[in-house]
Amino acid sequence: MTALSFDEEGVDVVYEGTEFRLEKALIEEATEKSYPDVTDHEVLKLVEEDPAISGEPRRIGDIVRTI
Repeated sequence: MTALSFDEEGVDVVYEGTEFRLEKALIEEATEKSYPDVTDHEVLKLVEEDPAISGEPRRIGDIVRTI
């Protein structure tokens, strides 16, 4: 399972026991979208080749606002 933790500057990721950070600029470049408009599902797809996605996608802007 992959764990994602969002903040205003990027995403902390734990993937297969390895912790790393995806910076805001990298996510924007990879998705060609503004950081707040990227969804958690899109970030998960950047990390995992074939993720098991469930539930509705949530925009990072909405996630960060509720923290």
